[in-house]
Amino acid sequence: MLLRDIEAIVRIPDWRLTTAEILYHMPDHPGLLQSFVWQKVDHAPRFPELHRFLDFWQREIHGPLHSVRVASAALTRPAEFRYAAGQFNLH
Repeated sequence: MLLRDIEAIVRIPDWRLTTAEILYHMPDHPGLLQSFVWQKVDHAPRFPELHRFLDFWQREIHGPLHSVRVASAALTRPAEFRYAAGQFNLH
């Protein structure tokens, strides 16, 4: 297997680590909001896994949704370097 073949496998196009903060109304106290954080690798920009989870939530869970905030980050990106400004000596 060549290096470019490996890079094609490692760099899955448009697959991103997706985090969703879900605010929902408490079933027993509808005036209160509770927060739930969901995280999974999902296909941007359509986010089918997130939509599948939200459909499940609306179908099976009694806490009505208030809002959903979504953040997404690429799985692979160029390395970030930071050079040290000091030197450490051990005896």
